[in-house]
Amino acid sequence: MWTRILALIVKEFLALLKDPRSRSVLVVPPLIQLIVFGYAASFELKEIPFAVYNQDRGAISRDFEATFVGAPAFRRVATITDDSQIAPLIDSRQAMLVVRIGQRFSADLLSGDSAPVQLIVDGRNSNTAMIATNYVNSIVNRFNEDWIEARGQPEMPARLEVRAWFNPNLDSHWYFIPGIIGMLALVTTIMVTAMTVAREREQGTFDQLLVTPLRPGEILLGKALPGFLIGMVQGTVILLITVLWFEVPLRGSLTALYAGLALFLLSGVGVGLLISSLAVTQQQGLLGAFMFMVPAITLSGFATPIANMPEFVQAVTLIDPLRYFLIILRKVFLEGAGFDVLTAQLWPMALIGTCSLALASWLFRHRMY
Repeated sequence: MWTRILALIVKEFLALLKDPRSRSVLVVPPLIQLIVFGYAASFELKEIPFAVYNQDRGAISRDFEATFVGAPAFRRVATITDDSQIAPLIDSRQAMLVVRIGQRFSADLLSGDSAPVQLIVDGRNSNTAMIATNYVNSIVNRFNEDWIEARGQPEMPARLEVRAWFNPNLDSHWYFIPGIIGMLALVTTIMVTAMTVAREREQGTFDQLLVTPLRPGEILLGKALPGFLIGMVQGTVILLITVLWFEVPLRGSLTALYAGLALFLLSGVGVGLLISSLAVTQQQGLLGAFMFMVPAITLSGFATPIANMPEFVQAVTLIDPLRYFLIILRKVFLEGAGFDVLTAQLWPMALIGTCSLALASWLFRHRMY
């Protein structure tokens, strides 16, 4: 019995290794995943952009300010001189943090009192905001330890007061759950469309389609619409659950959100049909969908900030439709954005969808004959 099983095992290995496509499956996907995760998946924050609003200008406040400037994890992008300058820096993401030192900072410390330091943090990405806040806490704690050692003050000298914008409680649900709408819609759309043409070829029904009165463009449209409609329905259901069950506030334009969803699904359908046009079997279509989805999710900024990735990886994210849709979701949910703000995210998805559908259509026609 074992001899027969061993012979079958050897036969399977030979069939696998002799097929060039099977060999590439064993080598190429793991290498791609390793490179993507190795460069893109990092929870460490580097060069956090911050601004300082020092209303004291005393020597002690300047020393406290210098502790941030000298920290390797921070990068100073602005010096604020007026309250009106804070909001534009945070809104435009030029600065993730604003450190505000009050007018009586030096006087309070010299008198032995505790001096408040306000930290205004961009709370749209709650995970990043909490990591950045912890970095600031460590700097303030070091300053306090040095001050206590030098002055012997029993009370904590500098007291950090954190104020998170857009997500006051830094609730991670507000950040991650809207992103799940895009992630699940992408998975469903890609999976439905990536195997549709390959399934016809594998089952031997593709030739039957060719003898019907349907033209190639009509066949392609018939293959594309089911995935698109399923994605719209699923996106709507997840949207309702997000708002009604998880109570994530929807502050922006619902019309703009659905426009973004439609363009995102258009690009997903295009990529799925492109994969399906190249695949001969359903297994190849499934593998192709997997090869696209995992890097797309990793490079989208869903879990790790794109700004932390190397520059060449950031350039690759520009062809990832999920990157743009996640921005739309979070801007609509957390910032109350509308079409006027989201145009810069809508047209790249339209371009990706148009190009992928055009290429899929060309491949579909080319491989029909």
